[in-house]
Amino acid sequence: MDASASSPAAPDPAPAPRTPATPGPPYPAAPAPVSRLRRILTPVGVMAAVVGAFGYVATVDPNEPGHYPVCPMLRLTGILCPGCGGLRSAHAFAHGDLVTALGANALAVAGYAVFAAVWLLWTVRAVRGQPLRIGLAPRYWWGVGAVLLLFSVVRNLPFGSALAP
Repeated sequence: MDASASSPAAPDPAPAPRTPATPGPPYPAAPAPVSRLRRILTPVGVMAAVVGAFGYVATVDPNEPGHYPVCPMLRLTGILCPGCGGLRSAHAFAHGDLVTALGANALAVAGYAVFAAVWLLWTVRAVRGQPLRIGLAPRYWWGVGAVLLLFSVVRNLPFGSALAP
């Protein structure tokens, strides 16, 4: 019989603590703490870009012809896409005229509200050091597509002319 089979198994000796002088792979570097300013830099940069874009649209009136290109879908087919009137909506929104903004493109105004809510959530989570994780199931994306399609169809029909810009 084997002597090791009859004796209880001895525990493996604990490895000796490693020091920088001990040969072997280097220690993994601990992640450096990220400052609060650095964490909010991206959301603040995105908001600066959005404010700049709205500032440009507020300054250069899309109601005057020649400043912006015409919607290709409207030009080629005569059908209003879900984004038609979006620049006029942004112009009116930037000037504080919510009624005109809703009349130009109500879906765009709803998009502004959704963007503001997501941006606020993103900024709060960045300040707290938490990642922004918004995972939408495919059925929600299909729902967004259905709303866009329905909005496009209704605004191009005679009874939905109130949604047309």
